[in-house]
Amino acid sequence: MTVIVELVIILFLLFGVFLTLAAAFGVIRLPDVYTRNHAASKSATLGVMSILLACFLYFYLIEGHFSSRVLLGIAFIFITAPVGGHLISRAAYNAGVKLWDKSVRDDLKNKK
Repeated sequence: MTVIVELVIILFLLFGVFLTLAAAFGVIRLPDVYTRNHAASKSATLGVMSILLACFLYFYLIEGHFSSRVLLGIAFIFITAPVGGHLISRAAYNAGVKLWDKSVRDDLKNKK
């Protein structure tokens, strides 16, 4: 059973590292602030949550220690990171930061 548990923990860690790495490449490579923010808020949030879940599973199933702080960290990141990303994008839009010119449609242009 410990081999299966360790395999699940390793899979969560690898998934989290992959998503965090994808978020880093997205922040570096994407063309405007809105798409960079999308990459950072979505991928990094899920990546960090996967890593914290692997940490929780390791300490609970292998070491026998229940850590409510890790669960609170997962809940805190799950709630605050997408809201923060949305508010940053909204502030950038209201400040007049230009959208990427190619294949981006501004649905709010006529609403102001």
